[in-house]
This record gives sequence, C-alpha cells and structure tokens, in this order.
Amino acid sequence: MKGRLIVFEGIDGSGTETQSKMLLDAFKSKKADSVRVEYPDYEGDLGKLIRQFLDKKQELSAEMQFLLYAGDMVKDKDKIGAWLRAGKTVICDRYFNSTLVYQGIRGFSQEKALKFAEDFWIPKPDIVFFLKISEDESLRRKMDEHGKLDRNEADKAFLAKVNSSYEKMSVDNVFGKWFVIDGSKSRNEIHKEVLNVLETAF
Repeated sequence: MKGRLIVFEGIDGSGTETQSKMLLDAFKSKKADSVRVEYPDYEGDLGKLIRQFLDKKQELSAEMQFLLYAGDMVKDKDKIGAWLRAGKTVICDRYFNSTLVYQGIRGFSQEKALKFAEDFWIPKPDIVFFLKISEDESLRRKMDEHGKLDRNEADKAFLAKVNSSYEKMSVDNVFGKWFVIDGSKSRNEIHKEVLNVLETAF
C-alpha cells in the first residue's frame, strides 16, 4: 500500500515544527509506520549554505536560492519515494511548497519550479496544512524563541507577501491538496484539527 506524504507550511513561527512532531508522536502512539523530515536540512551541506544566506553572510540570486532549496529535497527524493512505496507516512516540516512560495516571491518562476519538480520526480504531497498566523505574531514568536531574526524573519513586508502567496496556493491547491488552519490557536486545538482532517481524508 502506498504511503502518505503530509506537509506543514506557513511563515516563520507558524508552528510547523511543533505540529509535525505532534503528528509523528500521534502516529507512533498508534504503531503506525511513520517518519518525519524537515527542510531546510541545516545539518547537510546545502542546508549550511542556505543558513549562511539567511544569516546574511552571503547573497544569492533567486536562481541560486531555488537550486539550493530544491536540491536539498532532490537529495532525499529517492529515500522519501522508497518510504512511500513501503507504505510509510512521511511528515514534512516544510517542503517544496515553501520553495514555490519563497523563491517565487524573489523572482523564480512558479511554472519553472513545478517543471523542475516534475523532471526530478520530487514526490507530490497528499495533504498540505497551511498554518496561518499574522506577520506580527511571526515576529513576536521568533524573537521570543531566538532573541534575533534572520533575513526572512525580520522582513515584515516580505512575510506579508509570503502569507499572501501561501493563501493563493491554498486556494489553487498547487502541488498538493491544501487545508488552512488558524495557527494562532493553541497547539492542542491545531493538532485536533489536523487529526480531524486526516481522519476525513484517509
């Protein structure tokens, strides 16, 4: 039986890490075969370059940004594909959908990005959860968490564009079936909504 690919998306501080971990715990508690991955993979070589970009230690064109972010997922596509074929549920804290949004805003064509995903066989999500929070809430959460903000986190106008792009993609169901959840709710309320959606969908 083919597995499921479930993705959590949202602007910085929206809770994708928390909710992806909670969902993994929920699956494991039911002995369901599941695994969690997160992007960018800051432990990998490409992720380290992305971190330098976010920390403003180097500048990159929209094309180079796209290649780094997308390449970070291409390196794992065979592994993810094997998990799915084995019937595992793969839970992603951010995925190619983020690249469509963030690098799209910086000038990389969505059409080219989707063609790239097709050409390089990047698995398409079954469900994408968009955890929606305001830009002000994002800034507050990330400052509370780290005491400093990176390139994306500190740019409120950019975050507003990201939110708007996520909203449009959710309406059009770009690269997956999207569900929008109010990310300002408590983590337990959000988790319950996620489980309800999955129960209905699967």
